[in-house]
Amino acid sequence: MKHLSVLIKPASSLCNLKCKYCFYANISSLREVRSYGRMKVDVMERMIDNIYIDLDDGDQMTFAFQGGEPTLAGLSYFERFAEYVNKQTKKVQVHYAIQTNGTLLNENWAIFFKENKFLVGLSIDGTSHYHNLNRVNTRNKGTFDVVIEAKKLLDQYEIEYNILCVLTNDLALEPDSVFDFIKENQIDYIQFIPCMDDLDAEETSEFALIPERFASFYKRIYDLWETEFRNDRYYSINLIDSIIHLVSGHGAFNCGMLGNCKVQYVIEADSSVYPCDFYVLDENRMGYLTENTLFELLESSQLNRFLCEKTEPYEYCKTCPFVKMCQGGCKRMKHAMYLNKEETYCGYQDFLSHKLGRMQHVSKMLYQ
Repeated sequence: MKHLSVLIKPASSLCNLKCKYCFYANISSLREVRSYGRMKVDVMERMIDNIYIDLDDGDQMTFAFQGGEPTLAGLSYFERFAEYVNKQTKKVQVHYAIQTNGTLLNENWAIFFKENKFLVGLSIDGTSHYHNLNRVNTRNKGTFDVVIEAKKLLDQYEIEYNILCVLTNDLALEPDSVFDFIKENQIDYIQFIPCMDDLDAEETSEFALIPERFASFYKRIYDLWETEFRNDRYYSINLIDSIIHLVSGHGAFNCGMLGNCKVQYVIEADSSVYPCDFYVLDENRMGYLTENTLFELLESSQLNRFLCEKTEPYEYCKTCPFVKMCQGGCKRMKHAMYLNKEETYCGYQDFLSHKLGRMQHVSKMLYQ
């Protein structure tokens, strides 16, 4: 039984917000075509047809949607997508997920998500202050209140969701406030994405996380998390979950956690396919899903080159006691959570050296 997954950008880089740190706005600006617009129906249908060529009865398939802002493709796009998938004759278990800024959600969207069992990722940057500071609309107004209303809508319709929080350098100074926000808003699942410099950046931006603040944030967040855990309240924080899962012997489930890139099958609105959401660049285009199947794209020279660019552990890593758990980590996040610019300090090493023993103990409690 196979489990395949793809990450589709049905509205390309189009977005109704102007987040000050947006990594995809930077990536798309480095391409010959900045935005491929909204995915056309015939492209969607041929894409689905070619995906199903590689599937068999009993397989599982995850369709995830991201942007830009994917809801700009319109509810009718998603309705036609689900309708066309339902017409496929192979008995495949289908899962849906979407990452959204939440500002366009209403009851019609909620009903659709509920009926089709979507897992929703909702972007909220911790406290209202930092969210409104950076996640602004085209009039430069903060969006916290409207996104909280979207969260309430998801709660009302009992839709499964998690929160995605971009961990900027300033927000990393507020672990207590962030954890209070998690508790007060009854957030069961949250993932912190390190804010990164632009791919072509020559200097570190004010938003980009640095390893020292990554470590200080997670050391405090872990203490707060463990206190709740020992009081029988489990909050799922992605990185903590991932490390506990890894040290329990169950392997890593985060891409790049062991220094290896995995093929993500990122699909732009014209059906062009790329190996990683951080590198949706012209030189990494593997082909088109209107012309090829997923398995055929695995043979592309662009993918082979991308995977062979694996970053060897840095000089600093050679004496690190945790090198086997990391192998240099995700190359895109090198200066956000691993090595400082001088390569004299590693935030991930700092965090693990302080908390790994306690996490190993927790893993035994969870997986014994």
